[in-house]
Amino acid sequence: MSDEQNQGGQFGLERLFVKDLSFEVPSSKVFLGEWKPEMDVQLNTETTRLDDTHYEVSVTVTVTAKNDNATAFVAEVKQAGIFLITGVPEAQLTQLVGAYCPNILFPYVREAISDLVNRGSFPQLLLAPVNFDALFAQAQQQRAQQASQQGTLQ
Repeated sequence: MSDEQNQGGQFGLERLFVKDLSFEVPSSKVFLGEWKPEMDVQLNTETTRLDDTHYEVSVTVTVTAKNDNATAFVAEVKQAGIFLITGVPEAQLTQLVGAYCPNILFPYVREAISDLVNRGSFPQLLLAPVNFDALFAQAQQQRAQQASQQGTLQ
């Protein structure tokens, strides 16, 4: 097959790694009472262009568990991947790094959070699946609304 016939884009996961990880139990008194936690889960994605063909995409999950209004634990994992992406139009590239890559990374960050919490001597914590495609579409819609509002203000 000649190069002219093979002009489609190229996509690949080249490296998967934990970029940052932390677990904190501020007070051991949390183990003495009844366990009825309130969980706050924060999710963030980030993309960095490394060179012409490589992108680092990361998903950060921070879980704060409170029990009787006291912080029981804070677990945070930043899972990252280096992706090779070439020959992809800009609109598709934005979708790839904004939704598709985080979908690939999330099971790993989910497992790492579960393992951290378990090693901290707390009951198993399984994060619910996340629809990054829906989150990406929502973020795109919000950006479009903000842009149209700024256009009408000028």
